[in-house]
Amino acid sequence: MGNPEFPPVVPTTPPLSPVPGGAPTGTEMNDRNRLTPITFSIAAVERDTGLSKDTLRVWERRYGFPTPGRDDLDERAYTMDQVEKLRLIKRLLDAGHRPGRVVPLPFDELLGLGGAGRDASAQLAEMPAATGDLPSYISLIRAHDGPGLRVALTRALSRNGVAGFISQVVGPLNAMVGDAWLRGQMEIFEEHLYTEMVQVVLRQAIASLPEATPSSAPRVLLTTFPGEPHGLGLLMAEAMFSLEGCACTSLGVQTPLWDTVLAASAHRSDIVALSFTGCMNPNAVVDGLVEIRQKLPERVRVWAGGSAPVLFRRRVDGVQPMPRLEDLPGQVRQWRQTSDLPGPG
Repeated sequence: MGNPEFPPVVPTTPPLSPVPGGAPTGTEMNDRNRLTPITFSIAAVERDTGLSKDTLRVWERRYGFPTPGRDDLDERAYTMDQVEKLRLIKRLLDAGHRPGRVVPLPFDELLGLGGAGRDASAQLAEMPAATGDLPSYISLIRAHDGPGLRVALTRALSRNGVAGFISQVVGPLNAMVGDAWLRGQMEIFEEHLYTEMVQVVLRQAIASLPEATPSSAPRVLLTTFPGEPHGLGLLMAEAMFSLEGCACTSLGVQTPLWDTVLAASAHRSDIVALSFTGCMNPNAVVDGLVEIRQKLPERVRVWAGGSAPVLFRRRVDGVQPMPRLEDLPGQVRQWRQTSDLPGPG
């Protein structure tokens, strides 16, 4: 919720070089130089980057980028390099940069604007001590070793506890995976493998916690808006709420607003917790928050967290932004104090 799912930081593994001779195996399969060059339709680029078709066409005319070729049907065809640059541009726009400033820039300058040009060792030195194993997790992802990654993450959970696992392992690892994907050093299927393994471990962690009773307060309903398909941050928030003894009900991702309101009534929820990444249009985020705040009873709190900058730049009355997951236990305690309710146990 308050932890970016995949914000850009510094990658820890350099791109692989082609290995001459033989079929690619293991991490060699990540080397795009061994594959026949592929292109993407404008619809595929829209789905991948979150940039609309109209935006792509306007930029092409106004800024001279992107510069798609044409396929056999005379439709626009975008190269992987262009898609990767568009991904980075989208992240910079979500962070508040203007299109006229960033679209014409070369890729290396865009990386500098995104803060991804720092030395990897310096970045790791600033991370908590528990993140020392992060490069080994990245290696397991690139080796496509899902079982090995799950075992390594489970051990990290045992060492650090649920809260430490989320803040010191999953959060920084999300950042590294996101940056590797952004720079073309990790494929989407590898990012999906990582996400799935983390979700498996987090669900096991939640299941191992003492079960809250239906009357345990606060009762928390968790979901995302339509158009927000990312659920890892939601699961991280559920784990933190569960640690505080809250009664959690997760609807998963992309629940229609009115159905969220109906669910909050059915479950007698005290808090509706919403998770956002930067993939949604900022205006859609704000409009949705205004609408759901108006539709919910005044007693039901709305907490919104994640990596979408608009949450903290355009505040919505009656909505509590949650900048960091680490702040969540304090907010729960404050809710109980103002509601004159005891904590768990």
